[in-house]
Amino acid sequence: MSPKPTLILVPGAWHNGAIIFNKVISVLSKQQYKCIPIALPSITPTGDPSITYIDDITAVRNVIEAETTQGRDVVLVVHSYGGHVGSSAMRGLTRPKQQQNPNRDASGHGHVIGFAMISSVFTVTGASFVDGTGKHPPWMTENLETGFIEITVPARDVFYHDLPEDEGNEWAAKLQRMSARTGKEGGEHAYAGWKDVPVWYLATKDDHALPYEIQMMFVKMAKEAGGDITVREIESSHSPMLSRPEETAEFVSDAVNAFVG
Repeated sequence: MSPKPTLILVPGAWHNGAIIFNKVISVLSKQQYKCIPIALPSITPTGDPSITYIDDITAVRNVIEAETTQGRDVVLVVHSYGGHVGSSAMRGLTRPKQQQNPNRDASGHGHVIGFAMISSVFTVTGASFVDGTGKHPPWMTENLETGFIEITVPARDVFYHDLPEDEGNEWAAKLQRMSARTGKEGGEHAYAGWKDVPVWYLATKDDHALPYEIQMMFVKMAKEAGGDITVREIESSHSPMLSRPEETAEFVSDAVNAFVG
C-alpha cells in the first residue's frame, strides 16, 4: 500500500470540483497527498437535465476503483451534496469489518478507509436526496421547464458571504447548471456508506446554505444510527475550502491521520 491514501474530492451542487478545491489541494499537495477532484456529470456549464444521481455515483466510483485496484487506499473528501454521492459510491469498496490487520490485504486491493465531510448531509439508504433530507431548502427551486435546480437568491449570500465581495461574486459567476433529477430521483441507488467507515465532519458555524443547527441535527441522527463520527467546527460560510483553505486542509489531514491510525 502507498504510505498515504489518495484523496478524492467531491463537490457540492452547482460547483466544479476541478476548481473549487484548488486552494485546499495546493496545501495538501505540499504534504505529499495525491488529490483527485471530481467534476460531477450532473453539473456542467450548459447543463443536461437528463443526467441522474446514478451518473454522479458512477463517476466517483470509477475514480475510487481506479485507485483501489492499484493497491491504494482512498479517503473521500466531500462537500454538501457531494456527501450524498460519495456515501453511495463507496458501497462495497470499504475494508471488510472482519479484516483484523488493516495493513495486510491478500487481494492486493486498497479500500475506502474514511469519509471527511464538509457541511454535508448523511445519505439514507434507499432514499433520494430530497426524501432523505426532508425537502429542498427555501433558497432553491426546481425549474420545471428547464429541468434544472435554480438558486433563487444571490449566490454569494448563500455560499461565500465571508469572502471579499469581488471574490464572492467571481465564484458566484462560476456556478454551473445542475440537473434536478439528481435530487428527486435515484433513491434505489442511495446507500449509507458513512456507516461502513469512520467519519470526520467539519461543521461550518456561519453557514447560510445548510445552517449549523441543521448540520448538528444530521450529525446527531447519524450517531444514533451507529455512525462513528468525529466533529470539528469552523467559523465560516458554506465554503470553507475558499475562505479558510489552510484550516480546511488541516481538518482533512487530521482526519486522514486518524483513519490511517
